Amino acid sequence: MNHRTALGALHIGALFFGLTGVFGKLASASPAIIVFGRAAFAVLALAVFAGFARKAWQPLQAQDWRRLLLGGVLLAGHWVSFFIAVKVAGVAIATLGFASFPAFTVILEGLLFRERIRSNEIVLVLLVSIGLVLVTPDFDLASQATSGLLWALLSGLLFSLLSLTNRASSGRIPAVQAALCQNAVVALCLLPAAAPSLAQVTAMDWLWIGLLGVFCTGVAHSLFVASLAVIKARTAAVVFALEPVYGIAMAWLIFAETPTLRMLMGGALIILAIVISSRLAASNPPALTAAQG
Repeated sequence: MNHRTALGALHIGALFFGLTGVFGKLASASPAIIVFGRAAFAVLALAVFAGFARKAWQPLQAQDWRRLLLGGVLLAGHWVSFFIAVKVAGVAIATLGFASFPAFTVILEGLLFRERIRSNEIVLVLLVSIGLVLVTPDFDLASQATSGLLWALLSGLLFSLLSLTNRASSGRIPAVQAALCQNAVVALCLLPAAAPSLAQVTAMDWLWIGLLGVFCTGVAHSLFVASLAVIKARTAAVVFALEPVYGIAMAWLIFAETPTLRMLMGGALIILAIVISSRLAASNPPALTAAQG
């Protein structure tokens, strides 16, 4: 894979990640079934990729299994809350609310890893906060937009915790192996909730869920990991900052979710914050392997 091919693969991966909310809305099944199916299909896709990838599987110690189990539980919560946000408030608000995770990461890294929060990181948090204020049409807790945004913020918080969990084990566990194991945990966590209704899932819903698991999870993650062999982590992170752009654009085309000028301004601030966060993370590339959203 050369530089040009790797850059193209990154954009395709970002597009697939951006389509997550779109496929989630197209599927009429409950968030529990969507997440279970996504994880199950992702395990299959990642297993295929691991079969071709070098050093994709390493022996694990007890502490590795504990971290993967915790990561899987956090990933399950992240996905369920995100798809609830999609169902309640639409793709645009859910995607932008989730995109707040860099701000949570800055704060949590300072608290959990005793790292000093720099002035430019404070600017990042402020940008995200202002962006979220602009994205929200009103702050009535009874409104669907506000309720959906709160679910999306919870999704961002859980993803931030997942990123920090993966950071603690980075360098020990190959990214594809970690993703495969965590998706397996997600499927097991959601199986009790999803099992009673699996027989009622329509063929069309299985199609959307399958596309979600294979392309938006397995293929997207595999393209991301493979491209890092050629592309700098800083460049990869900036490309993946386009994920909300792709998601909102597709929701605009498919569902006629026309964003208001205020929402576009808020989204621009949040995406700018993601780019800044990507620059700050350039000195810590392993943390980027947590991208599974």
